[in-house]
Amino acid sequence: MRKNKVTKAVFPVAGLGTRFLPATKAVPKEVLTLVDRPLIQYAIDEAREAGIEEFIFVTSRGKSALEDYFDRSPELEMSLKAKNKQSLLDIYNDTCMESGAISYVRQNQALGLGHAVWCARHLVGNEPFAVILPDDVIAAEKPCLKQMLEAYEETGGNMVAAMEVPADKASSYGILDVPTGMSAVLPVSGMVEKPAPGTQPSNLAVIGRYVLSADVMRALDSHETGAGGEIQLTDAIARQITEKNNVYGYRFEGQRFDCGSKAGFLQATIAFGLAREDLRDELQDYIYDMMAMRNAAQ
Repeated sequence: MRKNKVTKAVFPVAGLGTRFLPATKAVPKEVLTLVDRPLIQYAIDEAREAGIEEFIFVTSRGKSALEDYFDRSPELEMSLKAKNKQSLLDIYNDTCMESGAISYVRQNQALGLGHAVWCARHLVGNEPFAVILPDDVIAAEKPCLKQMLEAYEETGGNMVAAMEVPADKASSYGILDVPTGMSAVLPVSGMVEKPAPGTQPSNLAVIGRYVLSADVMRALDSHETGAGGEIQLTDAIARQITEKNNVYGYRFEGQRFDCGSKAGFLQATIAFGLAREDLRDELQDYIYDMMAMRNAAQ
């Protein structure tokens, strides 16, 4: 059966980012910089490398800085050109999106991730689509979403990115019920959102990358609430297991950083800084010096 090409991606960015207060009082969390690029830029770059052509942002009040980020800045552009700063101009141009490439819809009530995705229903239409959560930054030789879309070409249906988590962390995630084994693509027989400790069906957790069918969007129409009294995306995906038996977990290659937490954001900053040739030596020396001082103090 021919599978439609996935060209649309939904970016749920309506959250208040309260864990990063007071910074997020004035700056959307998605614009906070990881080294020298905002979180949302990493998400957009991953989507573009995977062949996504239409970018749908689900926003809320106070996100104007996020919308402005991808617009052109004539003053900055003229200044870089006048000073012949071509390398910086190239970086600037990479952050600008073509007119009409990005669409914005508002989520005017914080009713959960499933509701945020549902807000994009009219722009997604009757097509398969991807969902990217910018909080989850994934360092990978081949972008995670691109890995998934290549696997999706073989499976169709619905696919969620999955990674192994410690048993004591399982209650913070949606957990997959899958066969044992180490294959990259695993058929899913069940999904449990934030299971009670000790009840998780496996150690494979869903993280913020999805390739979904239009059936998931239609399942969200019911606005059924789940864990935490919110409309859960995992519940709508789980319905496809029962009705279509076409949900797959994808064990991606790469390292995921939870940039929705302060510790995860700091870990990502160090990891991405060390991966940069222009920053590695100085940052590495500083870390060594800090560790030496700490050990000496003990």
